[in-house]
Amino acid sequence: MEFTLNNNQNPTVVENDVVVSMDYTLTVDGEVVDSSEGSEPIDFLQGYQNIVPGLEKAVYGMKTGESKHVVVSAAEGYGEMDEDAFVEIPRKDFPEDIPLEIGLDLQVRNDDGTAMEATIADVTDDMVKLDFNHPLAGKELLFDIKIVGLRAATEEELEHGHVHGEDYDEEEFEEEFEEIDVENLEEDDEEEA
Repeated sequence: MEFTLNNNQNPTVVENDVVVSMDYTLTVDGEVVDSSEGSEPIDFLQGYQNIVPGLEKAVYGMKTGESKHVVVSAAEGYGEMDEDAFVEIPRKDFPEDIPLEIGLDLQVRNDDGTAMEATIADVTDDMVKLDFNHPLAGKELLFDIKIVGLRAATEEELEHGHVHGEDYDEEEFEEEFEEIDVENLEEDDEEEA
């Protein structure tokens, strides 16, 4: 982890293992869909796939205060549309209180209980077609970005592969896991078997 440092001992350019603070506006199909304007910039650890690949590639070598307009292809953003990510479910399998309308975002669970995001793509008398693609899949992404700060990542951030915010408390994080008695869980599982 060797960086060129400024007088404040912060990295001078975006490179791997550097925490980047960045203001951004994301425009898709001529519409602003996300922006840091009016809020805090995003912080991410460069080189750890914390942001879409095309944007991560574009920020390499940028300096604090530098701005750039970045066009990210679908392939380098949220991926191309995957036709295999569309699934038809019998309409009778949906609870009656869910309004089955095209464009409705749902959270569903697969067979192993994992939560997944889906959007209703089509509704017929018998079937509901769900789209499990990311909402921005297949879209070109236009970013207007400005690097507002750079700093070296902590060893802990490098180990975890992401930025820890100011309110991150490792002791508190570890205490949450200490409350779970793994040995007793394993014994309970063996008793049930």
